[in-house]
Amino acid sequence: MDKRDLSEIFRERLKLLVQRSDLNQSAFAAKVGIDRSALSQLLSGSSTRLPRAETLLNIAAEYQTSLDWLLGISQDEGLTGEIRESLEIEESTGGFNDTLLARWHTEAAGTKIRYVPAGIPDLLRSDALIDYEAGITNSSRETHALETQYRIDYNRRPETDMEVCMPRHTLEIFAQGLGIWSGLPREVRVEQMAHMARLLDDLYPTFRLFLYDGRLRYSVPYTIFGPFRAAIYVGDMYLVLNATEPIRILTRHFDNLIRAAVVNAHESAGFAAGLQVA
Repeated sequence: MDKRDLSEIFRERLKLLVQRSDLNQSAFAAKVGIDRSALSQLLSGSSTRLPRAETLLNIAAEYQTSLDWLLGISQDEGLTGEIRESLEIEESTGGFNDTLLARWHTEAAGTKIRYVPAGIPDLLRSDALIDYEAGITNSSRETHALETQYRIDYNRRPETDMEVCMPRHTLEIFAQGLGIWSGLPREVRVEQMAHMARLLDDLYPTFRLFLYDGRLRYSVPYTIFGPFRAAIYVGDMYLVLNATEPIRILTRHFDNLIRAAVVNAHESAGFAAGLQVA
């Protein structure tokens, strides 16, 4: 693994341990035998250097984690836990607050989340669109609404860092009332685009939407939860990747989608507001 990748994974996992500890940086540093300035340097990302082996061992022992997890070699955090499967299948059932998806967002708080949605991003949907999509999919309107509100609240947290990348033509098809949205009245679509533009402006920069040309790029819907896992959406199920290398490959794929963006994050609110609705 590249040294920069290794140090980035270590930094994100160290941040997670500091957050979980409910200690300030000085107290956390004292417990693992380093001074506060050294801890600040490790958390800042200003260097690709890793701490001394003694410090790594102290952190692992104090917070009951494995060295392999700290260094991104394994996704198994525990010292004695069984080796996790690199690929799991999870069903997306129940209310959103009770799902693994909500838990994965919580565990990834403070790290970057990368998200390729299957349609209009959940947190950008208006109440009318939530009702419509729940109706055509015969799913729970309450579950859709809970998921939307959870994601909005999540993106208002100061530690949130979320990037979303999707085809521009998804929004253009929606604005034209085509495909699955052919039964959605024009006035609802007009309000949806205005609602989206307001939220994109309000949540920027913790939530950043990029649009790429779907004729030149393709992606299945998936979410990468920091360095911890990736979940590929396949209808009512998720294919969950826990191994480090597949997560890195999907991260590179996502970064390539962003490099190909034709509408960048600072332009997305204006794009949504100016899109002509048929």
